Amino acid sequence: MSSVASRDGLRLGRLWGVPIYLAYSWFIIAAFTVATVGPLLAQQGMGAGAYLAAFTYAVLLLLSVLVHELAHALTARIFGWSSEKIVLNLWGGHTQFTEFKATPWRSVLVAFAGPAANFVLAGLGWIAMAVTHPVGVGDFLLWIFTWTNFVIAIFNVLPGLPLDGGRLVETIVWTATGNREKGTIAAGWTGRILVILIVLYFIVRPYLLGEGLDFKFAVITLLVAGFLWMGASEAIKVARMRGRLPEIRAAQLAEPAQGVPENLSVAQLFSAARPGTAFIVIAPDGSPQSIVDPSAVAAVPADLLPTTPVTAVSVPLAAGAYVPDHAEGKELIDYLSALDGNQYAVVDAHGRVTGLLRQSTIVAALTGRPRGLGRAGSR
Repeated sequence: MSSVASRDGLRLGRLWGVPIYLAYSWFIIAAFTVATVGPLLAQQGMGAGAYLAAFTYAVLLLLSVLVHELAHALTARIFGWSSEKIVLNLWGGHTQFTEFKATPWRSVLVAFAGPAANFVLAGLGWIAMAVTHPVGVGDFLLWIFTWTNFVIAIFNVLPGLPLDGGRLVETIVWTATGNREKGTIAAGWTGRILVILIVLYFIVRPYLLGEGLDFKFAVITLLVAGFLWMGASEAIKVARMRGRLPEIRAAQLAEPAQGVPENLSVAQLFSAARPGTAFIVIAPDGSPQSIVDPSAVAAVPADLLPTTPVTAVSVPLAAGAYVPDHAEGKELIDYLSALDGNQYAVVDAHGRVTGLLRQSTIVAALTGRPRGLGRAGSR
């Protein structure tokens, strides 16, 4: 694999057609592994080679995560889901899909393919130890490789998002209710409960029992708990947003607007004004080209109103920033996300302007904030 720098990190190459990236954050966990494991190995008489062995362990852990993510990607391919990329990072890694149609049990199979791959690696490591009986550094690396993959597999099947086992909870609730969003929210909450249990068992319990607490272990536990909590919370947030997608309709979210020709003067605009109506300037080819800015109109001196064209007091729309009034749901969001700008004209079946849709209004509808926060006049 050849390394190429990108926004996702170092591009290591492709495996089975899937681009593999190494995030820069991975070097943090690699350095932490060398700094913590190296001294322990040095105390066992390995000398300076202890730090090389510790770095080798970090690389073996990276390869284990890569196999885990490849198992997700290749299993998804069986169901026709295409993988955009695999990113290996500080917290392990993730597989990003370009497009897929999730169904309850297929999601479980794709999710559990990752832990299953780690179980296989752990089994291969155990067989290798039993057959070769390694000694010294080889014994350490093979033992910790086997144990780490076993722990990764067990940890990932715990029933809560963002862990792979959370997909089983999601699927059970999804199947029972017929609602994927309810399943995801339930799995997110079980993920939060897992975080609480982890902190209680590994930090609070030893402290209350007076067993003492290793500082490094406590820090790692809290970091992992924090990562899991953020992942569970993000899953809940995304599920709630998905649940609101059917409410995202261009005609309902748009504020009233009317189209005006570009040769209209500001004085003529006033004669056509209706309270609460935005004005969108129409280009000669009939497409919306700009939005009249009320503050710019107010700044025009009274004696210049008849000679000032509306184009002089307008803000350009981004190219193609208009949508049909029947557009809705995910298709509407996907289309608008590909456009520049944050304001869009809404047109009817005849191409006439009927409304003005603002990005802030859509965000408010998706996040559940009061719609008034995204309406015209909020600046």
